[in-house]
Amino acid sequence: MLNLHRLFLLHELHRLETMSAVAQTHSMSPSAVSQQLSHLERETNVTLFEQAGRRVVLTDAGARLARRAEDVLGLLESAEAELKDAQGDVGGVLRVASFQTPLIALAPVAISVLEQGHPDLRVELAQREVEGAYEGLLAHRFEVILGEDYPGGQQVVRRGTDREGLLRDPLLLVLPDSGPWSRARTVADLADAPWALDPERTRTGLWERTYLRAAGVEPWVRFDTPDPLLQVHLVRSGHAVAFVPGIIASEHLGGTRPLRLPGDPHRSMYTAARAGAAGHPSLLAFRAALLEAAGALSDLRGLDRLGE
Repeated sequence: MLNLHRLFLLHELHRLETMSAVAQTHSMSPSAVSQQLSHLERETNVTLFEQAGRRVVLTDAGARLARRAEDVLGLLESAEAELKDAQGDVGGVLRVASFQTPLIALAPVAISVLEQGHPDLRVELAQREVEGAYEGLLAHRFEVILGEDYPGGQQVVRRGTDREGLLRDPLLLVLPDSGPWSRARTVADLADAPWALDPERTRTGLWERTYLRAAGVEPWVRFDTPDPLLQVHLVRSGHAVAFVPGIIASEHLGGTRPLRLPGDPHRSMYTAARAGAAGHPSLLAFRAALLEAAGALSDLRGLDRLGE
């Protein structure tokens, strides 16, 4: 019988490509990873990897076994989910990774819903950007993550994961309530304004700059920060203009002038879990609680539109 932990490490070597990456991801030493994989090779009596310069690469047989290991791990998670479902209760620990705005606007409501309906379920939340959250999900550090896609960007779908839509979140322009930038009529009117934008290499930052450049504006990024509440504070104090997601608009945009943008751009928010665990009752309960939280968000009707 092949050892599941060693199969998992082989799968991780196939996914991450180097033993040092596997070791770092799973808090092991490279020598410990190497020892476990060498043991697996002896168990199978087949050459699973070979030296290529300074790197270890999988042989064809090793790659095939790694793909089978992924199948086996997924089937095992499916079996565990079915057993939990047969028990008829929702409990244990559910580890969740999310970027900031859902943690602000959705997580408190969702946790309250779960505490009332499933008191034996303990949700643990970690703030991670989407790329890091996916890595943690595939490495089995999280059971479910929250992600986002922006207009014009590539939709993120990872092999071996189950993705479920959560909500479409309008992207807004936020101006100060008074001062020289408060009455802008078009994006072009803000060509000389100081902006508070997300870092350029993030999904949000890339979308923001692409949107502005398509409108003929090369932004002066006075404040480079991924924190939407800090961005709003900078707008409120008259030091910047910014884009913000509608999900935080109802409670956090006081003292500013939020506007809908031409074309009504939205980002798509979703949850993702490993495919084998998609039917786990704790995951189903969490997804249902998130949908309930999303449904409780205040409506954004009545906002003025830029240029109208």
